[in-house]
Amino acid sequence: MTTALKLRALRLLARREYSRPELKERLAVKGASRAEVDPLLDELEALGYLSNERYARSFVAQKTGQLSRRSIAAALKAKGVGGDAVEAAMAEVEIDDDVALETLWRRKFGSAPTNEREKARQVRFLQIRGFALSAIFKLLREQGG
Repeated sequence: MTTALKLRALRLLARREYSRPELKERLAVKGASRAEVDPLLDELEALGYLSNERYARSFVAQKTGQLSRRSIAAALKAKGVGGDAVEAAMAEVEIDDDVALETLWRRKFGSAPTNEREKARQVRFLQIRGFALSAIFKLLREQGG
């Protein structure tokens, strides 16, 4: 393990949290061999600089209100964060999909769609963020759309 590799990893972690697989990939892309990255990541975890649990909490806090619970959990799993860390992070934050859906809709659109094209655009936008189609239609009906 080189000092330069360790410094690169610490510089990355100083900017934001990374999951272990993300950091491993970032370092490998910069030319580090996977054989030297794994011991470094073990050391960083032992020192407390790298934590999938902390990354998961940070990610959940950042995405709350922008994505549904399901989308947040799927994104974390796609980034290599294990199920226990995901569940723990999701349990710490109270995410109500209905409130998040309405808040996001109000922030992005603010008014009911005036035609079918606008309605389809709003539905697509909310679906991409992981909200259930039935919940989206319910919200739009309540808003007069």
